Amino acid sequence: MNDKELDKWFDEQRDCWDIAEPMDGHQARFLKKLNSTREKETKVRALDWWKPLLVAASIVAIVSLIMLTPGESRGKELAAVSPEMEQTQDFFTQAIEKELYTLRQEKNPLTESLIQDALEQLNILEQDYDQLKEDLAHSGEDRRVIHAMISNFQARIDLLNQVLDEIDELKTLNTKNHEDKLL
Repeated sequence: MNDKELDKWFDEQRDCWDIAEPMDGHQARFLKKLNSTREKETKVRALDWWKPLLVAASIVAIVSLIMLTPGESRGKELAAVSPEMEQTQDFFTQAIEKELYTLRQEKNPLTESLIQDALEQLNILEQDYDQLKEDLAHSGEDRRVIHAMISNFQARIDLLNQVLDEIDELKTLNTKNHEDKLL
């Protein structure tokens, strides 16, 4: 569209446009309304930061109530006593996991009942350890409880080592019996 066509179009549309002047005080009323909506927006924005804070405070309160409920004492880990005890617990936990992995690798029809029995005994020792954790929380880090917890770890490792030794003996006996039959 060139300038002449555009001017012609504006001339044709002149009657369609509202060319009346606004009433007196229109600009003042408009600015007053505009400022009142801005004040409302700033009030709303000022309160917006409280909402997440209230939600976070509610969550913290609920979690605190759940964790501090006296009927549901979860006990205290050995690692909470001192950094040395944390290292001790980590060492024993890793050793037990390693022995359990080795034990599960040895599972076959010949050793299945032996391994199952060992896992049941291990479960009993873990239940005893859970009780010791609760005792530690109630005793205030009594040395006897700490010693009992360490002894429990050692008993679990000894049990797993004993079962692995028995499995090795079974393998050896089984191999010797077959060799004697062949000769």
